[in-house]
Amino acid sequence: MTRLWQAALLLFALVAIYLLPGTLKNYGVYIVTLWSVYVIAGMGLNLTVGYAGQISLGQAAFWGIGAYTTAIALKAGLPFFAALPLSAALCFGVGLLLGFPALRVQHHYLAFATLGFNVLVFLAFRNEDWLTGGTFGINNIPRPILFGWRLRAPLDFFHLTWIATVVMGALMALLLRSPWGRAFAALRDNPIRAESVGIDTTFYTLLAFAIGAAYAGVAGAFFAPLVGFIEPAPFAVTTSLSMLLMVIAGGSGRLFGPAIGAIVVVLLPEWLRFAAEWYLAIFGVLIVVMMVWLPGGLLSIPDRLRAARVLK
Repeated sequence: MTRLWQAALLLFALVAIYLLPGTLKNYGVYIVTLWSVYVIAGMGLNLTVGYAGQISLGQAAFWGIGAYTTAIALKAGLPFFAALPLSAALCFGVGLLLGFPALRVQHHYLAFATLGFNVLVFLAFRNEDWLTGGTFGINNIPRPILFGWRLRAPLDFFHLTWIATVVMGALMALLLRSPWGRAFAALRDNPIRAESVGIDTTFYTLLAFAIGAAYAGVAGAFFAPLVGFIEPAPFAVTTSLSMLLMVIAGGSGRLFGPAIGAIVVVLLPEWLRFAAEWYLAIFGVLIVVMMVWLPGGLLSIPDRLRAARVLK
């Protein structure tokens, strides 16, 4: 019965989020769509960090690669649904290459390696203006066409993005329930023990980076037509830090952690704008308090409540 109620609650949440933006103005629809994009990128980072235990500060670079690939492909006349898998495949390949340093370095050393990768990609976006437009960026990125209908309206594009988010979430859930998901968890918990029971740690380390990067590529593919103009700034290291915060704040290693964390990173600052110039200070204080009292993220609250009841 518990699982039935959980399934019903999940279905209700999915439908409610699908219908909610219909009550919002265009800017509100944009913010909710951006939240969906962050959720997709966060799911990939959650796999790399939360399930495989590999620290990455390069997710924004893959997000940017996906966005620029899609923007260039769309400007060249390629359909969106051809540019989307192209962006994911390119990020998968680059993520596979980035996974090799993880075979030699761990923890904060790996974090610095991926941070350096993000800086390198950011500089390429800014300086290779023959391809990316440099600081002038790429503008007039068209929205996707679905069955001959261009999704120009913000609400139409949100519905497409939200469906893609649900599909990517379902694929992630299937992956985590598969033997691969258990191998990722074993790699995170104890790499030496995982290798001793026959798990190919090299293969799964590379795969964690590659799949996580592919998710960021998909997110970037939706980000480009969402904003209609891309330039290097959104893909800097600060965005990678925000995405890592999103995973940790929601609950690292939990399926719905990125969705909750994206509320903190994307929606919470918007809700705090009533505080005018103090909103960023309030946001920072709330993050510090949450990390002190809930180091396991917001989804660890039920576990803490159960532990408190047991102690009583």
